[in-house]
Formats: sequence, structure tokens, C-alpha cells
Amino acid sequence: VQLQASGGGLVQAGGSLRLSCAASGRPFSNYAMGWFRQAPGKERDFVAAISRSGESTYDADSVKGRFTISRDNAKNTVYLQMNSLKPEDTAVYHCAAERAISGSRYYTRVGEYDYWGQGTQVTVSS
Repeated sequence: VQLQASGGGLVQAGGSLRLSCAASGRPFSNYAMGWFRQAPGKERDFVAAISRSGESTYDADSVKGRFTISRDNAKNTVYLQMNSLKPEDTAVYHCAAERAISGSRYYTRVGEYDYWGQGTQVTVSS
């Protein structure tokens, strides 16, 4: 499956952005999806995950209550709505996909995903 992330940009602290990740090449509804982020000089960190059906989601503690992951299987797209952005949210955001047998299964580790998008830059100014 090929993944294309978009929607990043420069925003002031307290602002919002919505990232999109469009998938192609394989049936999108077979894949659990995740968002990760990587700041310069740091490891790639988990942000949010969603099961292939969309019935289950999980957020990192650092973004709980501010970010929301969702998906539209008819549009082959997963979204990350980011509100109340902070300077520490600045990073390149990557979407990832992993084939899942269970409709409620999601994944939170980098090593659990086989497919990755190229990333989109999010910069939050103070």
C-alpha cells in the first residue's frame, strides 16, 4: 500500500491543523493505521492509532484531549485533527499502515508497521 501524507504547515501555538493520509494500492479497510512524529535528532514517536474498522483508537498521553485520529474507508484516507497545538508538537508527521485481521486491532510501535508515508512537516511557533 502507498501512503501520501499532507496538511502540514506553520501554525501559532494554540492553533489547529488537520493532517490527511491518502492510501492506494491495496484495500484500505484491511489496514490498521497510525500516526507517528519525528523531531530533529529524536526518535520516531507514536502519536495515534486506529483500527481498520475505525471502532478502536488510541492516543499517546502527550496528545490526549488535543489530537483526534479518524478514517474514512470510502475515501481511503486517515486523518489527524490537531488542536491546541504546542511548540513541542513541531515534527515531521508520518502515517503508517499495517494489515490487520481483527477489525478492532491497532498498533502503537514503529516496528509493527510495514508501510510508511513520506511525512509532512508541522511547525508550531510560540
